[in-house]
Amino acid sequence: MDTKTVTGGTAGPALASRAAGAPGRWRGRPGLTLLAVAAGVMMVGLDGTIVAVANPAIQSHLHASLAGIQWVSNAYLLALAVSLITIGRLGDRFGHKKVFLTGVAGFAASSAAIGLSGSIAGSITLVIAFRALQGVFGAMLQPTALALLRNTFPAEKMNGAIGIWGAVIGASTAAGPIVGGLLVQHIGWEACFYVNVPVGAAALVMSLLVLKETPASPSSSFDIPGIAALAGALFLLIFGLIKGPDYGWTSAPTLAFLGAAALAGLLFAVRESRTRQPLLPLKLFRSASLSAGVVLVILLMFAMFGAMFFMTFYLENVHGLDPISAGVHLLPMTAMLIIGSPIAGALISKLGPRIPLVAGMLLAAVAMLGLSRLGATSSPNDTIAWFVLLGLGLSPVMVGATNVIVGNAPVELAGVAGGLQSTAMQLGGALGTAVLGAVMSAKIATALPASWHAAHLPALSTAQLAGVKSAVSVGAAPITSKTPPQIAAQITRITHATFTAGMHDAFLVAAAVALVGAVVALLAKRGNGTAAAHAGI
Repeated sequence: MDTKTVTGGTAGPALASRAAGAPGRWRGRPGLTLLAVAAGVMMVGLDGTIVAVANPAIQSHLHASLAGIQWVSNAYLLALAVSLITIGRLGDRFGHKKVFLTGVAGFAASSAAIGLSGSIAGSITLVIAFRALQGVFGAMLQPTALALLRNTFPAEKMNGAIGIWGAVIGASTAAGPIVGGLLVQHIGWEACFYVNVPVGAAALVMSLLVLKETPASPSSSFDIPGIAALAGALFLLIFGLIKGPDYGWTSAPTLAFLGAAALAGLLFAVRESRTRQPLLPLKLFRSASLSAGVVLVILLMFAMFGAMFFMTFYLENVHGLDPISAGVHLLPMTAMLIIGSPIAGALISKLGPRIPLVAGMLLAAVAMLGLSRLGATSSPNDTIAWFVLLGLGLSPVMVGATNVIVGNAPVELAGVAGGLQSTAMQLGGALGTAVLGAVMSAKIATALPASWHAAHLPALSTAQLAGVKSAVSVGAAPITSKTPPQIAAQITRITHATFTAGMHDAFLVAAAVALVGAVVALLAKRGNGTAAAHAGI
């Protein structure tokens, strides 16, 4: 071959042009697209469990109350839940790549702001505010990532792509407790949020180079009244549940919040039934199987987030484990979710969803009953078997309920059904921490004064009792270095006994919820599969 024909004439500029346009050749390639969106969504999966390990350190460093530390989780979950369906429509209108890039950049920036709020400002209020903002940006990642994959992968390879995408989320979720423990112990709880900055930067650069924009639909409209009604209903409900123990469950403020939440929910239903382009078409719920799937997803996350919320305080404050050890003890549950999910998928394909769903919820109920038997003198290793059982129980629910929701939706509403599934997951997590936290607070309010008096400890003023209750609600003994050793030992014993009694009641409630889920699962049936294929689930 003549060298001139390669380096000279028109060939040289052509080669140079192709070299300069290398990033253009990357754009829209399925494998690179999958890698880019997985890197972005990995932050959301990691953040979901890494914060559970960081909560005790955040509570201690910022002197937060139980309600305050609950809002660190609930503000994020609520913002995510409220935004998911809306963000899906935003991506349809303006293009999912634009929304995804905004989400990646915003999630990383808000994560940095959360860390700075603690290390510089020392404000739990700012931490909660930026967690809510982080939730909004997180909502920009999940539905848009799925849409970008659907737009890039051919239909015959879509299921494989979603499988890898789901494995990344599962692996990052499972890694959260370990990574969180290492960061909290060796750097500080702020590092649990700072870690999102380099991950986000890498995901942003990769996304700019390889993602191809999806077709925009300028004619799409937004159901602003529906968005406002849904956001109001969720906020009022969770706020009422968290403040209920402080106000009193039958007090006027609590009843006002819960009543207003019901009214906002009714207004949302009325609005959605009358508008031509609803945020959430109510005709989806004409399917009893789909409705059952939504309820099951809520119950799944109720159990999972509720268990992780209390167990971090139990392991660290009652048993004195460091954050890394606490993360290791939480790992069996998330690890079993990863291992159990493909097994559950095969069983559901063979048997249909009903039997695996019922069996999964029954296993979860047994695991919750086992966890409820833990006491202050139990070994931390006593949690492992129950967490293995809980993970194996929840995995068929996670797989089966998602398939039931999307598979029973009309093909043209498969995307909305996917958003509904994600929203149900976040709502379930928020309800789990709020409701079980309320159960814990109620138990402490009745048991602590009697135990304190029976131990002949100094009487407490109303303000002092409130402070002691706040400490006991996270398993931390309200003592200082100046507390006499004998009295400190008594207070520690009462604290741990009262906390585990509250945890006992909370897990009994969770077990009852799981049993209700087993009954609900009897309504589930296999969808036709067409919608599921279109939704990429």
